Amino acid sequence: MHSLQCVLQVQRSLMWGPMASVSWLSLRMCMAHSSLSSTTCPNPERQEVGARKDFSSRLATGPTLQHFLRSASAPQEKLSSEVEDPPPYLTMDELLGRQRKVYLETYGCQMNVNDTEIAWSILQKSGYLRTSNLQEADVILLVTCSIREKAEQTIWNRLHQLKALKTRRLRSRVPLRIGILGCMAERLKEEILNREKMVDVLAGPDAYRDLPRLLAVAESGQQAANVLLSLDETYADVMPVQTSPSATSAFVSIMRGCDNMCTYCIVPFTRGRERSRPVASILEEVRKLSDQGLKEVTLLGQNVNSFRDNSEVQFNNAVSTNLSRGFTTNYKTKQGGLRFAHLLDQVSRVDPEMRIRFTSPHPKDFPDEVLQLIHERDNICKQIHLPAQSGSSRVLEAMRRGYSREAYVELVHRIRESIPGVSLSSDFIAGFCGETEEDHIQTVSLLREVQYNMGFLFAYSMRQKTRAYHRLKDDVPEEVKLRRLEELITVFREEATKANQTSVGCTQLVLVEGLSKRSATDLCGRNDGNLKVIFPDAEMEDVNNPGLRVRAQPGDYVLVQITSASSQTLKGHVLCRTTLKDSSAYC
Repeated sequence: MHSLQCVLQVQRSLMWGPMASVSWLSLRMCMAHSSLSSTTCPNPERQEVGARKDFSSRLATGPTLQHFLRSASAPQEKLSSEVEDPPPYLTMDELLGRQRKVYLETYGCQMNVNDTEIAWSILQKSGYLRTSNLQEADVILLVTCSIREKAEQTIWNRLHQLKALKTRRLRSRVPLRIGILGCMAERLKEEILNREKMVDVLAGPDAYRDLPRLLAVAESGQQAANVLLSLDETYADVMPVQTSPSATSAFVSIMRGCDNMCTYCIVPFTRGRERSRPVASILEEVRKLSDQGLKEVTLLGQNVNSFRDNSEVQFNNAVSTNLSRGFTTNYKTKQGGLRFAHLLDQVSRVDPEMRIRFTSPHPKDFPDEVLQLIHERDNICKQIHLPAQSGSSRVLEAMRRGYSREAYVELVHRIRESIPGVSLSSDFIAGFCGETEEDHIQTVSLLREVQYNMGFLFAYSMRQKTRAYHRLKDDVPEEVKLRRLEELITVFREEATKANQTSVGCTQLVLVEGLSKRSATDLCGRNDGNLKVIFPDAEMEDVNNPGLRVRAQPGDYVLVQITSASSQTLKGHVLCRTTLKDSSAYC
């Protein structure tokens, strides 16, 4: 049997100029000169031979290199009403899911949760069905994370587990397609296709619109990938499909990518440059979520508070961006556009009974007008995530964070003065390049000084492509990183417990999420500061219906008197069911 394999690859390096883009398209096609058999193509089903011959013949007269170059440079935003012509080598029918079942697994941050909902929205419109049963899936898609080596290793392990399932499917002649989506697909590209031949599809964070085409190609038994990074893709016209019908909250992506280029961070290389959704499309999505009865929305972005909507020409003036006092950027100051304070103001007006949160911000983007707005609006949660990463000014400079320890502490004081009772959370990295024991001690002291309510702490994991990878040395031994991490965690828990214990005896508004995972007789919810609150599932008064006794349901606001606190959880007893508006008289 003689076969010909043709490989089309288009690859451009990452540039930060007017033509900035990363495109890497890999389409592997197997074309036989004579009859096809299971030795030349992965799929053993004889009835598909004719279809593959037809596919190969259409491919031979299909797209050229210029076709893909034009596609790579074309704007990614589409109107929801647009219906694109299929590529020359596929028919419209082949792009349809034909009720094949998709199983989605999500790993990593909240952005990946939102990406999963976007990907499913696109596939659902193409005729795919969703399944929660891995065994009956025709397509398995893993939405992946690359922020640390451990996150990637989790995916490699998962692929190893799925290998046996795919092998069994080949024997039963029921094909199974496996796809890697998100940051890991973007970062590792060829390594995934070459190391794991079982992977059929790769789709980067900006290529989810292309999933129907990629899966259609994979149905012919070939590997297909699109990891193009876009300058303008925000999926503004794609309405995410909520994965949990009983959910009380939702994530709304308002911007994608990051321009900060912190030395340790892979995000600019896996998610590209910053670009923001139009304010109008965000408000439309929030209104729809409100109409569905959801009670909480979290605005998402890699640098969420650097939001800048440049879609309306009349707002593209020469007004420079206001930064937090004492903070700088690693890029030229941006001008014009509708900023985060404007968006937060508009979103908070959609539904006074809907809580508004946002993550993940950068400390540099907290001008006074944002703090004042959070203070004034009852439905904007009095909780701010303020990633410090280190308590040492020397390490912060090496990280290219754009602030010193002193500027950060001053911002903390200003936040607490502007928003009384605010809850603070933070991120910290233990053992960054060149971190000394004195640097570590300064980070410990910052934890004690600020006394965060919540924290996310990790040992440093060097990532290829980052500035640290090219310019710094990962010289802190692993055992030292882990020891320092344990010390940070211990101090954080001590201080968080002290901070949270100040809530004991207070009455707090809690949004009920459902039953507690540890007790069938308790309910669980979150307070304004995003802390988990546990309380007994008991009858209570409804303040809007005097004399009526009710039990709390997911999506209800209840008042809870706090009786105990730990570093992660509050406990109390429920007083009554209320509304966000009426709760201000009690809290």
